[in-house]
Amino acid sequence: MSDILAKSAHYIDDGVYEGAGLINRPTTELSEVGDGVAIIEAFSHVVALKSGDGVVLFDTSLDAFAGGIVKSLRRWTEEPVTHVCYTHGHADHVGGTGAILCDACERGHTRPQVVAHENVSPRFRRYELTNGYNFTINARQFAPAAELKMGGGSGNEGRAPQPRRFGPDPWVDPDTTFRDAMTLRAGDLTFHLNHAIGETDDHLWAWIPEHKAICSGDFVTWVFPNAGNPQKVQRYPLEWAKALRDMAAKEPELLLPAHGLPIEGKARIATVLDTIATALELLVQQSLEMMNNGARFDEVLHSIKLPSHFMDKPYLKPVYDEPEFILHNIWRLYGGWYDGNPSRLKPAPDAALAQEMISLAGGVGPVVARAQALAGTGVEADMRLACHLVESAALAEPDNREAHAARAEIYGARRQAELSLMSKGIFGWAERESRLKSGENDV
Repeated sequence: MSDILAKSAHYIDDGVYEGAGLINRPTTELSEVGDGVAIIEAFSHVVALKSGDGVVLFDTSLDAFAGGIVKSLRRWTEEPVTHVCYTHGHADHVGGTGAILCDACERGHTRPQVVAHENVSPRFRRYELTNGYNFTINARQFAPAAELKMGGGSGNEGRAPQPRRFGPDPWVDPDTTFRDAMTLRAGDLTFHLNHAIGETDDHLWAWIPEHKAICSGDFVTWVFPNAGNPQKVQRYPLEWAKALRDMAAKEPELLLPAHGLPIEGKARIATVLDTIATALELLVQQSLEMMNNGARFDEVLHSIKLPSHFMDKPYLKPVYDEPEFILHNIWRLYGGWYDGNPSRLKPAPDAALAQEMISLAGGVGPVVARAQALAGTGVEADMRLACHLVESAALAEPDNREAHAARAEIYGARRQAELSLMSKGIFGWAERESRLKSGENDV
């Protein structure tokens, strides 16, 4: 067993969690996890399989990691890459394709064939239409403060504006697509490609019977499933669970995820797939039960909690997405955007409502003071209320430095208290926004 497989087994079998940094490791290092099967760890991993007629790759990671990925691949084998299979069209899975094609060209190899689900190319076109939006939300979610294009204090004064490009340039479209399923034969290997919706509508997972292996893409990521994501389009938790159960039915002995550690062993893999699927099914089941009984979304959101034995698993930690966000997507999928509160069907502008509330409270000062007092308790429920109050103060008087100073302080504390990257990113963005508006960075 390779070191990476031994580490995976230890975490799962012994219930050990040593932090996301030891599970998702963007090192571009290659580990051979089977005879002719390797995984290159990056922002999203690259899975490489020697077919006897060349190499088949699943995903190519971000373009920023592509150079290291090609070097690691070429230390392992000089064989040509015959196929690149996209598990789905997210930028961190397809961004390095250009480098793979360039490597083939430089070596005089035939251009690799790119294979994907038929919805991948429409996704790329949607990204081109929403380039600015996707640039902004990914900066908010991932980028450190120094890299955010937020105006004054960003460290970019006096420099030419940086291009606001989301994703690779250009997006490399697939050569071959399929709708429901496709069997790809490469050398001595068979790849059964199966479409399933979950994180995306263009996702595939692959069964390679000769290795009794599954390439699972983002259906398994060693964090709580990314089925909520407040800044992205619709996700499909129940269908995600079905895909996991379809994988389990193959009785795989090697699971090759796009994030996190590979997993070896039929029983171990079956347990992981079943646990993730059950967690998603419970969220959907409980949500639909409350919806069918006439509950508002507010009741659903604040009533449904998963048992701790799910959240304790080292591969289900809510350090990226979290169950609370998935409830939003479940409601949107089955019930639309109306949340059951009639005042929000055709609401007043946020700023107008905030101004009215601030006026009734006697001005910004008392509201800011109350928000700070609530935040000072450190209790999560109080922190949530504090954010509502200080947000109203800043909306009512957008030039009020006192309000923005308090907003920065409260969202900064909220960011520190959160586990998921998505929560930290959004709260951190709000904190930095108000630090600039409060004049904190004035000389």
